[in-house]
Amino acid sequence: MLSDKVRAFVTENHRGVMTTFRRSGAAQMSIVSCGPYGDGVAFATGADRAKLANLKRDPRCTLLVSQPDWRGYVVLEGRAMVMSLDNTGAEELRLALHDLYRATSGREHPNWDEYDQVTREQGRSAIIVVPEHVYGTGA
Repeated sequence: MLSDKVRAFVTENHRGVMTTFRRSGAAQMSIVSCGPYGDGVAFATGADRAKLANLKRDPRCTLLVSQPDWRGYVVLEGRAMVMSLDNTGAEELRLALHDLYRATSGREHPNWDEYDQVTREQGRSAIIVVPEHVYGTGA
């Protein structure tokens, strides 16, 4: 669960660095655009991304969300919930991806039909990081 302070921070700041774990145990880091979603912080990713494969195998992860100048940040350590077509209904996933777009951009998409087509073609999934531990200057 996000505190009000952390939720406000991630509502204003969308730059993130996601850390997942490779099969070897080594860290794999990715830059993501993220925003508050339910009890955590979420982002969307394509079917061919290493972070998605890593999270499906091992949901442990760390997400750093930073201000543009890198001075303020929040780190969320926890587990990721993956919403993809193999575990989520198509309409539920479509609506979740719409919500994620709004959360990460702060606006409506100008053409939802086009957005839906692109997300289907890319096999997009929604990743929700549910924190077990939160720290940082924005926490």
